[in-house]
Amino acid sequence: MNSGEIIISVKELTKVYDIGEVKVHALRGVNMNIQDGEFVAIMGHSGSGKSTLMNIIGCLDLPTSGEYLLDGVNVKEMSKDQLARLRNRKIGFVFQTFNLLARTSALENVELPLLYNPDLQAKERKEKAMNALEMVGLVDWQHHYPNQLSGGQQQRIAIARSLVNDPVIILADEPTGNLDTRTSFEVMEIFQELNSRGITIALVTHEADISQFAARNVIFRDGRIIKEKLVTGIKNARVELEALPKEEDIFDSNLSI
Repeated sequence: MNSGEIIISVKELTKVYDIGEVKVHALRGVNMNIQDGEFVAIMGHSGSGKSTLMNIIGCLDLPTSGEYLLDGVNVKEMSKDQLARLRNRKIGFVFQTFNLLARTSALENVELPLLYNPDLQAKERKEKAMNALEMVGLVDWQHHYPNQLSGGQQQRIAIARSLVNDPVIILADEPTGNLDTRTSFEVMEIFQELNSRGITIALVTHEADISQFAARNVIFRDGRIIKEKLVTGIKNARVELEALPKEEDIFDSNLSI
């Protein structure tokens, strides 16, 4: 459900990288808004500019020119420390490779963003982390380490970590890129459930079928937005999961070959 409030606003955004004597124009005058409560898929081939945009939206990089407002705050003149604080308080990240600490339990991985908030005591951090684990259905796995979890479970932990600070937006960069079809749909089911609760999500993907779980697609090519469209007939991840062959059926069919 969209409140109409704009969470992300970029205007005439450019990004130029100097590589030796060569200038690479990664973004060329991009204009885009994301409203509170939206679920947007940002698409494009490698080199299209979608990851550069995600880095700027995530306050991991600054634009060469143009304007970027995050929840009404203009980030252009911020110092690195100010950007880090804004990033920690306003944005939740989910990555393709999960980025979990190997020797740290699921619960402790989820707690990590809270360690940078001096206003929270250890008990409060644990409570918030447990609530986030409950939202992704992994409370019972809180003491497990990443190497004891499946890829899908690791991504759920990463999603819980992205939620723990109550961000204004979750940025998911190819979150299904390392997952099989069933696990990808399970992850998209979680995103759809979170979005139904009003959480704003921007998802970068090159997979056309994954983009159909979002409500709006923004398509990049050569540093520009070439197309924006509302998704008609948004796919329901739970329904898609139920339509997949059961794993035992696949196993039986392989035995009969």
